[in-house]
Amino acid sequence: MNDGAPQGWGAQSTDGVRLQKVLANAGVASRRVAEDLIVAGRVRVNGEVVTELGSRIDPENDLVDVDGTAVQLDQSKRYVMLNKPTGVVSSMKDDRGRPDLRRFTKDWDERLYNVGRLDAETSGLLVLTNDGELAHVLAHPSFGVTKVYIAKVDGRVTPQTIQKLVRGVDLEDGPIAADKARLLSASTGSATGREESLVELTLHSGRNRIVRRMMAAVGHPVVELVRRQFGPLHLGTLPAGRARELTKVERGALLTLARSATSSTPAEDAPDTRDGDPSAE
Repeated sequence: MNDGAPQGWGAQSTDGVRLQKVLANAGVASRRVAEDLIVAGRVRVNGEVVTELGSRIDPENDLVDVDGTAVQLDQSKRYVMLNKPTGVVSSMKDDRGRPDLRRFTKDWDERLYNVGRLDAETSGLLVLTNDGELAHVLAHPSFGVTKVYIAKVDGRVTPQTIQKLVRGVDLEDGPIAADKARLLSASTGSATGREESLVELTLHSGRNRIVRRMMAAVGHPVVELVRRQFGPLHLGTLPAGRARELTKVERGALLTLARSATSSTPAEDAPDTRDGDPSAE
């Protein structure tokens, strides 16, 4: 075992599982290619580069990354992307009998929970998972995970209004500023005959109905709202009302973000992510 190496893995240890086998089981590469990755110094265990092929690790406790991207070792964890349609509440069981998220989780044996909320009339990207630690990072505003929304709003939005959104607006629960904002288009609505604008907003806030309240505060009430991006995840072409498991690349990006956030930001009291946090954009 290398001097200073964490106890439980190393070239001389007989405990744990060989690193190349762990990588192969995780779907990173074949065992032979995994050996090449290790020898090339592209694999880290708990933040330390491991280059010896005899190294063993504890897959339940050790953290592995390849080329800086986290590897999912716990195969019991499930990560699902849902394009939530309008008219559905962000709850696994609604006490008022409204359409909820249970219909979208029936294809998975694991008990999944939504990370955060979208209000019933907002559509778009919602993450469902049984990974509580990851859910905490995604949902808690202290970790600064950004979310991107496209809002169709009433009226013609000006560049001055966009600047105001970035500088900040005063709401009843305190000031708020968009991380980014840009005007995508402005036109006359074919159905209403009124001017409408498409605005893209990037926020890391988790405050209740924050996009709708910000746009109302600058005189442009939201007509339609969709969340297109959550951290490194993009909705892409996933149709409304459909759910799919994240790809290996998406899972790696999400786990990398979570590990980076928890290593650099002190964790605060976690919201109850088992049924979403109290906020709804």
